[in-house]
Amino acid sequence: MIKAVIFDLDGVIVSTDEYHYKAWKFMSEKENIEFDRSINHRLRGVSRMESLHIILEKAKKVYTTEEKVKLAQIKNDYYVESLKNINESDILPGVLEVLSALKSNGIKIAIGSSSRNAKLILNRIKLTDQFEAIADGTDIKNSKPAPDVFLVAAVKLGIDPSECLVVEDAEAGIKAAKRAGMFGFAVGDAKKSQEADYKAEDIKELINVVLNNVK
Repeated sequence: MIKAVIFDLDGVIVSTDEYHYKAWKFMSEKENIEFDRSINHRLRGVSRMESLHIILEKAKKVYTTEEKVKLAQIKNDYYVESLKNINESDILPGVLEVLSALKSNGIKIAIGSSSRNAKLILNRIKLTDQFEAIADGTDIKNSKPAPDVFLVAAVKLGIDPSECLVVEDAEAGIKAAKRAGMFGFAVGDAKKSQEADYKAEDIKELINVVLNNVK
């Protein structure tokens, strides 16, 4: 039985991939570190510091902890500045229809994102009020594939994890959902996951999956 749906943000609700890519590219070029889209692809669903560690695999020097923090800040400053351009047109196709259908059928909805900028993005695309709970990177110590952010979202909703379904576009997110004891609905790259309970080409398929699991 599904009583709540928890959505990842980046790549599920809104498209921010290009903003992240350009921000990491900016930081990498300043440090003369090789960075391309294949490396960027490995960063999907991964926290900022963990993403940095992946990028630094190509670095020609060893960075101190303090230097790593500064590099992550350079990336984030560039990214946040670029978010001034994000708006409702960046909401992915089908999302508004899905949110409306779930709410009209009494299904609780939340955001479960590792991003520390989740609330800023939701405000920019004017969707903050659509969600009954928002769990993000400021609520957790361990990012996906750890289940923490989804468990926090479930607590905020007041729904048992076993009655929650997570919508993810990253394999790490599906793994986190399953570790949390939740159902996993995969879109995009997450469809590669063997752990996903459901896989879909179109997020609108979520509506039937949820309604068919409501008693």
